[in-house]
Amino acid sequence: MAGIYIHIPFCKQACNYCDFHFSTSLKNRDLFLKALKKEVEIQKNYLGTETISTIYFGGGTPSLLNQRELMEIFETLYKNFNIISSPEVTLEANPDDLILQKIIDLKATPVNRFSIGIQSFYDEDLKLMNRAHRSAEALDAVKSAQDNGFSNITIDLIYGIPGLTEHKWRNNLQIAFALGVKHISAYCLTVEPKTALAHAVASGSIKNVDEQQSIEHFDIMLEGMRNNDFIQYEISNFCKDGFYSKHNSNYWLKEKYLGLGPSAHSFNGDSRQWNVSNNALYIKALERNELNYEKEVLTISQRYNEYVLTSLRTIWGTDLDYIENAFGTDEKENCLKAARKYILSDHLVNDGNKLFLTDKGKLIADRIASDLFTSAE
Repeated sequence: MAGIYIHIPFCKQACNYCDFHFSTSLKNRDLFLKALKKEVEIQKNYLGTETISTIYFGGGTPSLLNQRELMEIFETLYKNFNIISSPEVTLEANPDDLILQKIIDLKATPVNRFSIGIQSFYDEDLKLMNRAHRSAEALDAVKSAQDNGFSNITIDLIYGIPGLTEHKWRNNLQIAFALGVKHISAYCLTVEPKTALAHAVASGSIKNVDEQQSIEHFDIMLEGMRNNDFIQYEISNFCKDGFYSKHNSNYWLKEKYLGLGPSAHSFNGDSRQWNVSNNALYIKALERNELNYEKEVLTISQRYNEYVLTSLRTIWGTDLDYIENAFGTDEKENCLKAARKYILSDHLVNDGNKLFLTDKGKLIADRIASDLFTSAE
């Protein structure tokens, strides 16, 4: 089964660490929605005969959309795709958007899962990151969503924030556990080039992320998650049993997906393509019944490397038998040879002919994956 990702490229204000595509101007909102529905119609055959099992609204800030706008998108999707009777439908939301009436309105749509961008329960951290909400709004949003029938909720947290002490990070985690959410995504703050945060760090107005502090936060997180029965099924993603993100898991398990909206990526098994990261150009192309995108047909080595990169990050591991069947015995042997030093250093384990990262290995996952890559064509 396949998934659909919909990128809503609008935000009320810019978080200073964000390098995703978005605009703080809503002037083209109606034109964008018209273009998005046109793209759905044009792309209805992209996934072939695949059935759709997940729909994910990301951004940007999808919670800026009202009930009518969402329902029009759903109507277009259901008209053009074969969607299972009870798909996982996730909506990313900012806490300040999830007031009671908004939650009630969303309950009347197919949305059945919230991804709430909390990031921290400390107002000073939220201010540093230029978030639009405050801690009290985050608590209210989660509790109100739960009280109104949304049991499948994930929240985002960020660690490694300058000034975030170990005590504060432990407290952030404990507040999250006490809320009773079923899924938590936790990411280390990253200073991306050309962001407001990068400029602030360069000017000295904000301290840079401290690598050792981030490692300590990561270790604290792993301990807390285990003590509260959360499964780490991907390096940054934790859930109670049965509450994996089906949509994101499909990315890691190499399932097909269609991306709609400016900057959205798609994968059909053989190639990847991505829409232009410009709202005006995206809209103009679709007004001409055209798509503005780039495409890359994946080579065998690219498919191998992507498999290693994504599978190694997950609880399911990198399957050496799959590598042999899909890419050949030589690639399996080369992978094992490259992995050996990490097995000896306790960064990897080989269990059941599958490679898994240890806690120690999770801290350098990208480096390990890079060393396991192939350069063969």
